[in-house]
Amino acid sequence: MVLYFLFPYAQTWGVLNLFRYISFRTGGAILTALILSFYMGPRTIRYLRKLQKKGQPIREDGPEGHLLTKLGTPTMGGVMIIVALGLSVLIWGDLTQGYVWLTLLVTLGFGGLGALDDYLKLRFQNSKGLSARTKSFGQITISCLAGLGYLACTSSDIGTVLTFPFLKNVTYDLGWLFIPWGVLVLVGASNAVNLTDGLDGLAIGPSLITAGSFLIISYLVGHQIFAEYLHIHFTQGSGELTVVCGAFIGAGLGFLWFNAPPAQVFMGDTGSLAVGGLLGMISIITKHEIVLAIIGGLFVVEAVSVILQVGYFKLTRKRIFLMAPIHHHFEKKGWAEATIVIRFWIISFILALVGLSSLKIR
Repeated sequence: MVLYFLFPYAQTWGVLNLFRYISFRTGGAILTALILSFYMGPRTIRYLRKLQKKGQPIREDGPEGHLLTKLGTPTMGGVMIIVALGLSVLIWGDLTQGYVWLTLLVTLGFGGLGALDDYLKLRFQNSKGLSARTKSFGQITISCLAGLGYLACTSSDIGTVLTFPFLKNVTYDLGWLFIPWGVLVLVGASNAVNLTDGLDGLAIGPSLITAGSFLIISYLVGHQIFAEYLHIHFTQGSGELTVVCGAFIGAGLGFLWFNAPPAQVFMGDTGSLAVGGLLGMISIITKHEIVLAIIGGLFVVEAVSVILQVGYFKLTRKRIFLMAPIHHHFEKKGWAEATIVIRFWIISFILALVGLSSLKIR
């Protein structure tokens, strides 16, 4: 929006040429989203506490300490992330780019589904919320629409192509299978972040690291010279997602200020589904879906731990982990919550370095 209003005057005021540069607008998006989050945080938390009374319902089968330390903490704090992200992108983004609108709409769609889930948990004071079938139907519907929207936005001849990290010029055209692939990426990413959101600061930290990595990837993929030099596929218009990633980083850092242990607010499904959808959509547009699974490997491990636990229990009536997702397993083993969170952040950072190395090692 700023670009639209100010850039026409760039010939008169040379300093306005700065708004042409994605790097400058990304910095502005980070600061704007951060300031908005700091401003909204206390007000949102007070409103959520007043509205929710008892706070987020705690799982009765969860770690015993949660019934004491987390009882009464309000949820749906993800709305802070969505609002700060959206406003910042509207201010600093190039709104003529379809990828920007598509990513925002996907984030809003998953966030709205998560908000409905959180609302039902609060209304009926249990940790169930939407049924698994209804939630999956909503995620698949949004993902299908997102896939169709992407195909409508892209003018690239690699729109339905799957690329592979570390392999130069190795691709596979998915054709009609692109929509199911997109559904798998979006639903998988949103559920994986959702399952990771179980300890104070646990989900938002790796989400910020992943977004920071895709800020770099988006910029390089959207810059033809850099893309050709690195032998990665150039996607025209995807560079503008750098601003979106920056806005999320600012919004996420602001949220982390209030979500750091002991958390004053939880992001809830409102935030976790939205964040997963955002990261998944950006990975699809930049053609780095597999790299998302590497950089976001911590989310993958969390999701796989649940799948293994449930599957193994149905087959043998025994458990692999003391509790799933896996962060609760380490809680049961006596690890302090802060220890788990920081060590998982370190793992996420290492995985990000591995994923980013795929840009050069080919």
